[in-house]
This record gives sequence, C-alpha cells and structure tokens, in this order.
Amino acid sequence: MTTHHFVATAFYNVIGTMPPALKIASGDTVVTRTLDAGGYDENDVQRASGPNPMNGPVFVDGAEPGDVLKVEILDMKPTRDTGFTRSVLAANVVDPEAARDLPRSEKMLWDIDRQAMTARLKEPVAGLERLVLPLSPMIGCFGVAPSLGQAISTATSGAYGGNMDYRVLGPGATIWFPVFAPGALFFLGDCHAVQGDGEIVGTGIETTFEVTVRLTVEKGRPISWPRAETADDIITIGNARPLDQALQHATTEMLNLLVADYGLTKEAASHLLGQVIRYDIGNVFDPAYTVACRVGKTWLPAR
Repeated sequence: MTTHHFVATAFYNVIGTMPPALKIASGDTVVTRTLDAGGYDENDVQRASGPNPMNGPVFVDGAEPGDVLKVEILDMKPTRDTGFTRSVLAANVVDPEAARDLPRSEKMLWDIDRQAMTARLKEPVAGLERLVLPLSPMIGCFGVAPSLGQAISTATSGAYGGNMDYRVLGPGATIWFPVFAPGALFFLGDCHAVQGDGEIVGTGIETTFEVTVRLTVEKGRPISWPRAETADDIITIGNARPLDQALQHATTEMLNLLVADYGLTKEAASHLLGQVIRYDIGNVFDPAYTVACRVGKTWLPAR
C-alpha cells in the first residue's frame, strides 16, 4: 500500500462531484494539511473562504455506488499555535427568552501548546483565568460526494457525511460512508483541537492539522447512513433537522447493523437497544443536526 502526501492547491466549500485532486488505490494512506474553518492555513494566511473549506476530492479506485468507503483516522497533529472560537452560545440552544439577553458573539483566540497538547484562552475572561483544556483532536467535516451529482454546502450534513461535528471522530476512530459516485470522491477539513457536544457556540477550537487517513473500499456491505467504530463502541450517525429525525435515522441504521452484522432478530436487537443504547449530539448549530447512536462492544454477541 502507498502513502500519498497530498498538498491541496484548491479548496471547496461544497462536497460534491468535482474533478479529483488525487487518485489512489483502495487501502492507500493519505497525509494532508488542512485549513481552519475560516480558510486560514498553518501560517495564518487566508487561502480560501469559509465555511469549512475542504481538501479533496480523493478518488479511490474501485469505489462504485452501493459500496462503502472505510476511513481510518490514523493521526492528527496540530500545525498551528493558535485557534479560535465564538464567545456566546447559539440562540437556538437556549430558550427564546434567554436568547434575547445573550451578549454579542465575538471571535476569541486560543493559545495551543503543541508540546503539552493543551489550549487556553489568549485573553481569559473573568472566572476562567486557570482554564486549560487537553486537546482532543477531531475532524468536523468530512465525507464523500452525495448522490445525483449534488454539491452540498460544507455548512451542513447528510447521508454522505459532511459537517457532522461529532467529537468522537478523531484519531483511532474508523468511519464508513455509503458511496454514491464513482471513486467515492472523499473530502476532509474543518478540524478542531477541542469541542463539546453539539458545537453549541458554532465552533470548536478551530485550527489547522496534519491529518493521516487510510481509505479502503468495501464491497457488498450496503449502508444508508455513516457508521463508526472506536475501541469501545459501534456507532451509527443520522443527520437531519428536526433533531428527532436525526435520531430516527441513527437508530434505524443501528437496528439494521445489528441484524445484518450480528445476526440478531429485530426483536432481539430491540431488547438490546432498549437497555444499552447511548445517544450523543454531534451538531445542533448547522442546518442539519447530528445524532450518534452508540452501543458498547461489551454487550454485542459474536459476529
């Protein structure tokens, strides 16, 4: 298998059927350096406009509609000593009466210590003078070209992936995307040093990373929504608005996974999910919300 060092020269604010920037074989590894969500590079030079400019697309030989693209996040290294966030909760995550009293949201800078792998506000606000956060790198926006030749804004998400902002999707995680276009056409960007559930101020700590991923085509494994796996959990992801529809997509995908991959009946899967399921909120700021459905591997039968 080959390792490709992909230096992006064009960036996209949509995920769609675009001319490939790189062609690779299934199972190859790609190393690439991303811009931040505002389009600034590791030297703080603006090279693209926001939102969430993507590197790509990467064409993976052999990928066809109906296949699955397996994405293993092997490594994420921060490449800049600063990041930024917004300063105030989004109006849609608080009561309408409370939203009227929120202060104006401002851009806030963070210092990133790449040796200690920590972040702190450059100008701490009162009460947070000692706040130091451990870095927990994640990819906020990534996925494959959507169906029917669509090009969809990197501000949102769907069955193809996109701007899911799910904090679990970092080094050590594996994600599977349904393929809708020849070559899959994989995009990635919008990496965060830290982010809480929901991205409820509209950002994580937005910065730049060197990201290493391995891309593999899997045949004969039909899926409808992104799936993921960590050391401890299997995960399915739904992207939609309202929030209950995202939850329905994620739960249905988990039900299908348990039946197809673990041989459970729908009744048996229902008993299991009813007692051990966990839900995470990926994003409740963007046009489509993200809900992740998790099941601990300790509860799973043998495949």
